[in-house]
Amino acid sequence: MSTPAHYAVGTQLAELGHTTLFDVLESSCARYGDGPAFSCGADTLTFNQLRGRADAFARYLRHHAGLEPGDRLAIQLPNLLQYTVALFGALRAGLVIVNTNPQYTAYETRHQFADSGAKAVVVLDKLVPLVRKIQGSTDVEKLIVTSMDDLTNPQYDSAEADEMRFMQALRLGDELPEVATERALDDLALLQYTGGTTGVSKGAMLTHRNILCNVLQAVSILKEGDVDYGKEVRISPLPLYHIFAFTANCIASVFTGFHSVLITNPRDLDGMINDLKRHPFTLLTGINSLFVSLMNHPEFDNIDFSRLKWVNSGGAPLNTEIAKRWEARTGSVIREGYGLTETSPVVVASTSKTPYKEGYIGQPVIDTELKTVDDDGVETPRGEPGEVLIRGPQVMQGYWHRPDETAATFSDDGWLKTGDVGVIDNQGFLKLVDRKKDMILVSGFNVYPNDVEDAVMRHAGIRECVAVGVPDERTGEAIKIYVSLTDRALDEAAIIAHCREQLTGYKIPKHVEIREDLPKSTVGKLLRRVLRDEARDEAKA
Repeated sequence: MSTPAHYAVGTQLAELGHTTLFDVLESSCARYGDGPAFSCGADTLTFNQLRGRADAFARYLRHHAGLEPGDRLAIQLPNLLQYTVALFGALRAGLVIVNTNPQYTAYETRHQFADSGAKAVVVLDKLVPLVRKIQGSTDVEKLIVTSMDDLTNPQYDSAEADEMRFMQALRLGDELPEVATERALDDLALLQYTGGTTGVSKGAMLTHRNILCNVLQAVSILKEGDVDYGKEVRISPLPLYHIFAFTANCIASVFTGFHSVLITNPRDLDGMINDLKRHPFTLLTGINSLFVSLMNHPEFDNIDFSRLKWVNSGGAPLNTEIAKRWEARTGSVIREGYGLTETSPVVVASTSKTPYKEGYIGQPVIDTELKTVDDDGVETPRGEPGEVLIRGPQVMQGYWHRPDETAATFSDDGWLKTGDVGVIDNQGFLKLVDRKKDMILVSGFNVYPNDVEDAVMRHAGIRECVAVGVPDERTGEAIKIYVSLTDRALDEAAIIAHCREQLTGYKIPKHVEIREDLPKSTVGKLLRRVLRDEARDEAKA
């Protein structure tokens, strides 16, 4: 696929003169140079310090590691300052980033490294044994190894000939000649792998233009006075290897001069609460399950939310009841967004410029077109559900080395098929109904799990809920819900009684299972697929 050149953000991009993502950092150094760019724990990098270290890393990559523009570099790190240095250094060197989840299994890591053809990896020291286990079936020739405390307790000595300590790479880079980036707007910047929830994980090919356009689109949702460039403090618990945090909390934050406070382990709620107390934060990015966990922490009401201007939710659907509870406790509204790995990722956002519509996410960002279609590809009327299709400058070029799957993902006239069922109203607001594959068919009626989950979550004693379909002899499928509780006195009968007050007959769950916790991905997304497969396996048995 190619990106049309007539979009308004394309004009903005031309005016900026940026041709690569590294130009974002270069430009921000001129504006915010000695201001804080990223903090993690007790350590902080200013924009100038980040640029200096990134430049040293770029010199190492090109002159010492022997990597060439277009080569792929995997980064397998949690939220650390080293991630930002490695990222911008690789971009400066003209490499293609392969974001890799540090919690991946050996199987998942092997697939991503082998599929991308990554020649080197920046990896946490404790993950080196995992990389060694699969290295022989990949093209990885160089391991650049860092530790959690490398900035305060730097390590320089390598254990093996094909290893290089991260801090030693920076030391070497400082002595090497400058490098030219040698990349253009339509060259690849990132291979961002899909979660694999609909099959094998695929590398979405995102160019510098795709991501730069999406940064401009994301920034466009802010009206004058919403934020002050160069003065905001953003708490960033979502992992930067995830596309939402990569674009919003990393690239866009550098573009706007925001000070991003990286949370390395958001599951350490005590630590995150301490960071929230320590920093005078004005912005927060999170996910539904994180908001739930924070509100259940005994110290939550002792956090100072008085400066909080903006809360973003992305990466998973935001539950309406959770949003209401958050606003009641903090006085701040959560603004939801919608996007995909394949769209860099922002497509739709709730903004201060648009009226709030309960149950709807928001309107498309600038220069983004949406429509819904039926199973035959015919556009559905406004207000009626259909598969959401997207067209815009942030849409990927296709899947890496998968022409057949690329072709199947785009319509003949160039629209990206999302696999999401949604409703677009007459004002262009999008409401997501569900993934097509998650829809439950009860006695011929379509039931969307999100509808059931929203109703269940209206009970104050329920912390989290996942609804799935299970085989049923009488109705074809029946609804089963998995819940975790804040009120341990609740039982199945009470939950069903609550559902009868909230839902029409065929939407009422037939089965309820109460659990201490529900399974989540490494970014905190509730794993409906895992529970659905588990429930269906039990039904077959």
